[in-house]
Amino acid sequence: MRYLHLDVFTSTPFSGNQLAVFPNPGDVPAETMQAIAKEMAFSETTFIFPPEHGGDVRMRIFTPGEELPMAGHPTIGTTFALAMEGTIARGRERWIFELGVGPTPVSLEWDDHGLAFAWMTQPLPTFGRSITDRAALASAIGLEERALLGNLPAQIVSCGVPFLFVPVATRAAVDAVTIDRRALRKAFEHDAMEEVPVFFFTTDDGADGSSVYSRMLAPGFGIAEDPATGGASGPLGCYLLQHDVVTPQEARELVSLQGVAMGRPSRIHISIDAERDRITRVRVGGRSVLVGRGELTIAMPKSAG
Repeated sequence: MRYLHLDVFTSTPFSGNQLAVFPNPGDVPAETMQAIAKEMAFSETTFIFPPEHGGDVRMRIFTPGEELPMAGHPTIGTTFALAMEGTIARGRERWIFELGVGPTPVSLEWDDHGLAFAWMTQPLPTFGRSITDRAALASAIGLEERALLGNLPAQIVSCGVPFLFVPVATRAAVDAVTIDRRALRKAFEHDAMEEVPVFFFTTDDGADGSSVYSRMLAPGFGIAEDPATGGASGPLGCYLLQHDVVTPQEARELVSLQGVAMGRPSRIHISIDAERDRITRVRVGGRSVLVGRGELTIAMPKSAG
């Protein structure tokens, strides 16, 4: 089985978020795709199939621990992989992936060298519950309670996949986070919430041109830490706009700097449109670079016939 290895949300090899794309996996069962994702040990691995519902291709996304209905960095990275393969014709402006959340459009920007940038449109946000025991949350993530921003909630927001967004005061506090998973589960249970991945961020010090400095930890997904999380970046922009951290104009041009603590800096572009205090469009965009190509030797199970 042939695959492409890309670094996503970066134009520099060995930074950003790693991705394996299997452009022609054949009739591979789900349990084999899950085993491959675990073997690759990247945050996500994607598999491309013929469309079933009018899109251009159907894509399945796996973390080392489970399948996801959608995710940002696999969508952006796979777009670049399919452009490199010639599956997406040069100059095409729109492409539609069939994902678990439904048809997901991607807008494409080209230059003389090929695909230069891709924008993924995500589902509109849903705003969920907040953690009420802030002292327990702070203890579970290795911070003092004063490191949490008291005027903003630790709240679940989803644009297809739910994340808990935790605003903290400084970049140093973001970098200092360490999760005690047992204590974190208790903080979720206190508010009758299921455990979800946790996204930590601060708007402190944007001297490097970023709007937000962030980290995402998801031990329940088999991901200790993710260097770039497109699926969380759309909800992040929605959270910032919903709670008046940014203006509607600023929300259209946000950049999240993620992965610095891992030595894999990533720049995720976020654009949120709104009318009359209602969010009308959520987009996440970025670049990707090809790092390598390879093959896996897979013993496929024999068919029942």
